[in-house]
Amino acid sequence: MTQIGDSNAHVSVALPGAADSTLTLTWSFLTDRGNKRAVNEDSVVANPPLFAVADGMGGHSAGDIASAAVVTRLGDISGRAYIDADTIDAALGSALADIDLVGDESNLGTGTTVTGVALTIVDDEAQWAVFNIGDSRVYFFIDGELEQITTDHSVVQEMVAAGLITREQADVHPDGNIITRAVGFHEKPVPDYALVPIEPGQRILVCSDGLTKELTDHGIRHYLATTATAERAASELVAASLANGGRDNVTVLVLDVTEASDEVDLTQPRGSAR
Repeated sequence: MTQIGDSNAHVSVALPGAADSTLTLTWSFLTDRGNKRAVNEDSVVANPPLFAVADGMGGHSAGDIASAAVVTRLGDISGRAYIDADTIDAALGSALADIDLVGDESNLGTGTTVTGVALTIVDDEAQWAVFNIGDSRVYFFIDGELEQITTDHSVVQEMVAAGLITREQADVHPDGNIITRAVGFHEKPVPDYALVPIEPGQRILVCSDGLTKELTDHGIRHYLATTATAERAASELVAASLANGGRDNVTVLVLDVTEASDEVDLTQPRGSAR
């Protein structure tokens, strides 16, 4: 597994069009191999303006290398306050070339999911660009409400959308691990994007499916609602996942948005990896 960026840190972000308006981003991430897997194929990047998790595909060779390639290329995006979808697409294209070099050495090939958020500007307003390929997820929690922003690219999600099975049946379906979109296998990576305005009070969760296999949305909401800091939220979510079985690698990144009174260079996060 590969970790890029500080695991516990914060930065202040100057909002466009308002010289004296800033918000603080505070984040924490934690990853664990889980109780069943021999290798951790998850990777994570927290390098403002971008935060993401990648889950190397189990059952394929070098899944850890695939996820590492994605977060490494995304981690190279630095030195700027805001980015756009074209920048993310270019980084994923470069990661695909890296992954295909490894995949060519295997009959099965290799690939990875990727999901995350990045600061972007749309119509002179700061927004979160939420992006996703595969079945890792992004949730927003604000005012006591939890919302899943991403839609899984998976066989069971397509069955749910078609009305063939319920969401509860999908959680225990034997094809639950089969995804329909990935970064790898010589296919151009095509993320889904969604825009969410950035505002104080947001708590953002970016996670691999090692979390959502073990916790329902109700459980996730509980830990996001009852923890005061991003660090505590990440720790308790991972601990709960392991206690509930820990059948897969689990990676959790929690990002809090709060009001700030001073402006700090976005390229210099405050805090250090632990």
